[in-house]
Order: sequence, then structure tokens, then C-alpha cells
Amino acid sequence: MLYSDEPDFQNDSVAVLRRDIPWDIYQTARLITDRDLQLLRRFDKKDPAFQAKLLDESGASYMEAFLTVLKNVTKDETVQYVLAMVEELLTVDPGRARLFHAIDVTGGGSPLDVYQILLRLLHRNDWFTQEKACLLLTEVLASRPDKAALRLGAPSAAQNGASSSSAAQAADEVQKAAATFIDWLCAQLRRPSHPARSVPTAVHALSRLLREQPLRAMLHRAGGVQLLAPLVAMPPAGNGQLNIQLLYEATLCTWELSFHRAAADVLCGSTNVVGALVDMVRQAKKEKLVRVALMALKNLITVGPMSLEYAVVEKGLPKAVSNRSLQHWDDSDIPELLGWMEEHLQEGIATLSSFERYKKELLAGQLTWAPMHESGTFWRDNSEKLVDNNCQLLRVLLKLLETSRDSTTLAVGCHDLAQIVTHIAHGRGIVSELRGKELVMRLMMHPDPDVQSQALKCVQKVLLSKDKSDFLTVGL
Repeated sequence: MLYSDEPDFQNDSVAVLRRDIPWDIYQTARLITDRDLQLLRRFDKKDPAFQAKLLDESGASYMEAFLTVLKNVTKDETVQYVLAMVEELLTVDPGRARLFHAIDVTGGGSPLDVYQILLRLLHRNDWFTQEKACLLLTEVLASRPDKAALRLGAPSAAQNGASSSSAAQAADEVQKAAATFIDWLCAQLRRPSHPARSVPTAVHALSRLLREQPLRAMLHRAGGVQLLAPLVAMPPAGNGQLNIQLLYEATLCTWELSFHRAAADVLCGSTNVVGALVDMVRQAKKEKLVRVALMALKNLITVGPMSLEYAVVEKGLPKAVSNRSLQHWDDSDIPELLGWMEEHLQEGIATLSSFERYKKELLAGQLTWAPMHESGTFWRDNSEKLVDNNCQLLRVLLKLLETSRDSTTLAVGCHDLAQIVTHIAHGRGIVSELRGKELVMRLMMHPDPDVQSQALKCVQKVLLSKDKSDFLTVGL
């Protein structure tokens, strides 16, 4: 389960399970049956191996007895005890959640009682009960045998004109229970009941539930996609406060939601989510974080608009992928994902290397190391355009080199000017006539080493003939 490795949570459960519950008083009060009492006495406080044997023999009967207590008993200590006991059983074997769906309807109960009982417990005052009920309800929903019972549109059986058969009623009850549970999880993300545990618990539950497409649609309709988005974020550099499991499960939710088109559209429209995923690929030390971030980005890039490819390229994903490809990975999926990303991003880089995009950046007066600046194809295709209209755009570039105080803009500008000189037949003369050589020579004394380096390369190309400049380009 979610917090098995967290001492505070574990200690809570251990303390609860030390209690001695007087089961007979509940039988005397007719809150449980004689049969329930016998089952509870036989099971409680026994060795785990013996309990496992009992569950193998009559698991559904024991689960029905536990449910009867949760349904009829209101005493906090007893409710907490049963929830902690059931959670411990499911931690050992999550498949035991299927036993709740095997309860004999003819015995006077209904296998669907579990949903209503656990949903009611979500609204108890103590967080321990809420949390355990949430985790148990998650496992019960995830283990139900008829996954087709949930529908994307969420109409009731009656609205569809369906028969009043038990199967139709069961499907409708599951539908309502799932929708109610999703609403509760969203409420925990909006206004947590517990300052430290509500959000991790809700995200863990969603990471399990969102494996199903109908539940993704429910979360989208409930506004949950927007609530998850802020949780997909690497902390600032130097901040050691990182809940790796929460970040992993929030990112896992993002990946699962990327299979639902409406939710994917919301995620693609969030530059914060996209940027956070790129940061995770670049910075995360845990392999599972890198893998799930790459998986989410792959899906979003595949289904998203072209502008998303622009966004991930501008945020430095190609460089991050290139650097990560040099590492050794124990997880064999990561090299495959990096390979796909590297190949696919080449198309995005080529698309990004457009003259209109360069022109927009130049006129904004802020140059960056966007992929187009370092693309030979871009400069071969577009250098001549900078000297059109009486060198209008070249003059803008030279003005930036004269007036900008931004080191990156100056370094990129020197690099671009060198490319113009290299790719235009009379580029040296044009640049010299417009005093470009003098401007760049001044920048050779700039305090920033990158500006110095780019200025030096540019001056060399301005001073040398084109054939020697081409030779120098290979050397540099």
C-alpha cells in the first residue's frame, strides 16, 4: 500500500492493531450475527499463516463479517481496527480485495454494500478512518471482476431503458460509487482534510484508478486534471524537500490521463506541466521518475498540437535527451524511450528552424540558443533574407550587438553574424560596411567567456576569405 515505508503511518496502524476488541458486546447488541462473532473470534489476533489459510478456505465469509462491523458499528476504535486489519491483509496480498466481490448475495447481504459502506466512512471525522477507507475502496474498485460496468458517458441504467435486472442495477451502483469517489478525491486535492496525508493519499488512489478509461473521463469532468497539474513539479535546485513517491504517482497520473484525449488537451495546454516533465527528464535521479516523465511526454507529443513540440524543444528537451542518452540505465525501457524521443525531436527541431520564428525572436530583442541558431540547414536557406530590404534585419541584429546588456543575446548574436558571413557570398563586405566588424571586436573584451568566444570566431570569419572561412568552420 501507499505508506508502508513511512514510520508515522506505520506506527498509527501498529498502535491501532494492538487494541483488544470486545466482539461479543456487538453480538449482544445485535450489531453482528452469531456467525459473524464466530468468524471474528477465530480470525482476530491469529498468526498470519493461519489467517491466510482461513481466507483461502472461506475468504468471502470473513470479508462479509468485516463489512458487517463497518456497516453497523459506529465506535471509532473498532472501525479503525477493522480497517487497519483489512489493509494489512491486502498489503500482504492485494488480490484478496477480490473476496469482497465474492460475498454470497443469497446470504442476506450484497457485494455492492462495500461501496456504500466505504463511501460513508470517507466522511467520518477522523483522518485515519478516511484514509484507510480511501485506500480500501481503491483496491475494491480496482479488483472488481466486471470492468465493463463503467461507461464513459455515465448514464444510469434507467435512463438507458435498461432492464431492472440485478446486473444492470449493479453496473449503475458501481458507476455512481466511482463518480462519488472521484469527487471526494478531487475535494481532497482542493481542500485537504489532513495537511500532510490528504494529497499523497488521493494521488495514490488516482494512480491506481486511472488505469481505466472511464475513470479518466470522470476525473476530467470533475476538474481533476487541473488539480493534478501543480503536483508535477521538480523542486528548485538546492531544495531537498522532495517527496519522490508523490511526484512519481502524480506523473504516473499524467501519463495515464494522456490516453484520454480531452484530458491530454488540458495537459498539452499547460506549459507548467510540459516544463515540469522536461525538468524531470533533465534532473531526476530516480530512474522511475525519468521513465514515467518520458512516457508522459511521448504520449503528449504524439497526440498534442505542433506547438507542443515547439514548447519541449524550446525548454531544452533535445539537449536533456542527448545528455541522458550517454548514461547507463538499469531500466531497459529508458534507452528505448530516449531513442524514440531523440529521433522524433529532430522533426520538431527542423520545424522550429523557420525564418518567421527567427524574425520574431530578433525583433523582440532577446536571442536564445534555440535549435534554429545552430542549424546549418536554417542558415543555408535563410541567410540571404537578412540582407533583404536594405539589410533591414541585419541592421536589427547589429543594433542588438551594440546595445544589448544580455550575455546570451550577445553570444548568440555574434554566432548568427558569423553564420551570415559564412553563408552569403558578399557577407564580409556587407558586415564590414555596416560597422559589424568593429562592434564584434569590442565584444572580444566582454567579461562573459561565451561572448568572448563567439566574438572571436565571428571576427575570424569576417577577416578571412570565404574559402578560408569554410575551412575554419570545420576546424571550429
